[in-house]
Amino acid sequence: MSESLAGKIALVTGGGRRVGAAIARRLHGAGASVLVHYRDSEVDASRLVDELNAARLKSAAKVKAELLAPIAPRALVSAALDSFGGLDILVNNASSFFPVPVGAIEASHWEELVGSNLRAPLFICQEAAPELGKRSGVIVNIVDIHAERPLKGYPLYSIAKAGLAALTRSLAIELAPAVRVNGVAPGAIAWPEDGQFDPAERGRVVASTPLGRVGSPEDIAHAVHFLACATFVTGQVLAVDGGRSIFL
Repeated sequence: MSESLAGKIALVTGGGRRVGAAIARRLHGAGASVLVHYRDSEVDASRLVDELNAARLKSAAKVKAELLAPIAPRALVSAALDSFGGLDILVNNASSFFPVPVGAIEASHWEELVGSNLRAPLFICQEAAPELGKRSGVIVNIVDIHAERPLKGYPLYSIAKAGLAALTRSLAIELAPAVRVNGVAPGAIAWPEDGQFDPAERGRVVASTPLGRVGSPEDIAHAVHFLACATFVTGQVLAVDGGRSIFL
């Protein structure tokens, strides 16, 4: 397995900050040109693209899109073609994450959580598949360990990620042998910035993780890089969770 991605072109959705930015940096550091998708994080995306272009001229670009809009998949793939002339690696990272307990679920919650975590990746993959197929490309979907073991209070999110795991395995069959499709299932990596988990809950999560800590965005980026290079791996969802899913 070669770790070099020189000459490859990657699209990372939600790539402007947090885990997405770490993935973009990792793939770029391995030699890929990177298209950074963002919705609201224009300042962060612009800063990241400037950073990457300073390291290697004309090797990064950005594209703004609302992934729930019907035109988004075609706009993203077109932006990759316009910016770099092709697409080899698609990373579906963008995600909404918030609790909605049973009894309070509304259609708008379904549209946001299932839309961002399942519907958008499906249609982006479908749009990108012909170009990826021409270049023996790869798709990496960012799933979640709670796709297999639902998180209490987050039924819609868990359902959406379970669908994304199924989509990953289904597309590995549908798009073979031209395109490989895999997933990364994070555990506790970067705590939500809106305080969804209080200190006691954070402590409980760490205590139930065999490695005794939360992971870093770089841990996920490393796994994505591995799957981008592992030419005989497809249809797999790799848990990157410090062993926490053993106890769930």
